[in-house]
Amino acid sequence: MKQAIFIARIFSIVFRPSYYPTVGTLILLSFTFLNQFPWVFKLWILSLVYVFTFCLPALSVYLYRRAHGWSAQELRKRHKRVMPYIINICSYLCLMHILSVTHMPHFMTAIIGISLLIQCACVVLNIWWKVSMHAAGSGGVIGALIAYADIFGFNPVWWLSLAIFISGCVMTSRMVLRQHTLAQVLGGTIIGIACGIIGTILM
Repeated sequence: MKQAIFIARIFSIVFRPSYYPTVGTLILLSFTFLNQFPWVFKLWILSLVYVFTFCLPALSVYLYRRAHGWSAQELRKRHKRVMPYIINICSYLCLMHILSVTHMPHFMTAIIGISLLIQCACVVLNIWWKVSMHAAGSGGVIGALIAYADIFGFNPVWWLSLAIFISGCVMTSRMVLRQHTLAQVLGGTIIGIACGIIGTILM
């Protein structure tokens, strides 16, 4: 049992929702026509995404938590998760504005848009029902893969198989750690898939 909990914690740390925009951007910079840009430019874009989707939100949430004298465990309570979500959303909106004014391709902005849609959906649902952001993030990858396969015309079967496997592991890890129920992780995954498809198409 201890080994299962240890593995579940590793999956929860490695596949944090805040990492997905950076990883997605790295993939696009490596496997699309964007790989022709100078490495300095690609590093700047990657750093920009990492700062606005991970560093700034993490620091802001930490300062918010310290200001209220809350422990990290207390932020897991449903009614205390709203403000961290809002902080993340504001940071993502700022990043989308920067990418827009610098005329980045729409399919790159879509990665940030997908994460933004997922967070907005979770904020609204969180008012009545706690859903898993980890599961929603992994579901977003599945949805985005489906949409990007249509846009770029590639066969997504192997990538989808990997994404679905990882999503299942993430969902299981959240239940093993007793952070969410089966319904909450399934609900999060469905939200993520829908946002992944819609976000990629609309952006």
